Amino acid sequence: MIQAPGLTGVMMSNLFWLTDAQMERLKPFFPRSHGKPRVDDRRVLSGIIFINRNGLRWCDAPSEYGPPKTLYNRWVRWSRMGVFARIMEGLASEGGEEKVVMIDATYLKAHRTASSLRASEADRKSVQWTDFPPNGGPTTSAGA
Repeated sequence: MIQAPGLTGVMMSNLFWLTDAQMERLKPFFPRSHGKPRVDDRRVLSGIIFINRNGLRWCDAPSEYGPPKTLYNRWVRWSRMGVFARIMEGLASEGGEEKVVMIDATYLKAHRTASSLRASEADRKSVQWTDFPPNGGPTTSAGA
């Protein structure tokens, strides 16, 4: 598993947990809780990071992080509120060593026969420009 330099939390039994120091750096960016207190922020944020780092579906979250619905709801709610964007901006503005990080998340889906669709040289030679009448369609014995 590749681990980004900025994500150096504690890995236990292949699970990711934010450290106390990391949580202290993130707490100023958390929204205030109104009414019912939130469930454990460390558990939920560690679960969100784990899901995103490993490209999992929310329903595939390990049970140690809590119910997948809780992880998903927090991700959606805080994303809409701009909490994650503020966290990224805040951490980036703290300075540190400047470096370029490039991320590629290209996902291409090709049909299993896509590689065999290219016409062979013999196929190209069999179709002559004279086979096409002025109306644009090829001539056939039935239509000629």
